[in-house]
Amino acid sequence: MRPFTRELERSAMRYTVSMEIALPRERVVQLLSDPEHLPKWLRGLVLHEPLSGVHGQVGTKSRVVMQMGQQKFEGTETITRREPVDLQGIATEGVVHFEREIVGKGMWSAVRDRLTETSQETTLWVSENEYRFSGVLMRLAGLLMPGAFRKQSLQHMQDFKAFAEHGQDVREVKG
Repeated sequence: MRPFTRELERSAMRYTVSMEIALPRERVVQLLSDPEHLPKWLRGLVLHEPLSGVHGQVGTKSRVVMQMGQQKFEGTETITRREPVDLQGIATEGVVHFEREIVGKGMWSAVRDRLTETSQETTLWVSENEYRFSGVLMRLAGLLMPGAFRKQSLQHMQDFKAFAEHGQDVREVKG
């Protein structure tokens, strides 16, 4: 193993967040997978543009720019898993998987989302998150503020839930 890779492993942070959404899974999947809806629920999104491939398809690389207060993040997102490939008519017992990796300055992250139908009108969204830091500043942030990363992931899920269930757009919310 190369020294850089070993260093990234030592600075890894992992957590899981979950939330129930009061909509059928097929509707949740449609809303999550439609790039037109991203700015409505992904707080801080400045830009999400495919560099290669088709949005949401495995192997697609996209440029992502986020602005959180005074902090700006720019990275490259790669879709690593989407199952099933056809999101129409998903079996009741099936689980929908959306997975992606994001690489930015001093940071690598992987997000593994699972959507499960808990009833005909309710979907459970479980999101496993992993971060690895290479830069001194990012490693310090991961060490000193691990809760901030989890809190941001939960905020994105809550914003999606508000958008999906009530049509609330984060761009119109004060605060």
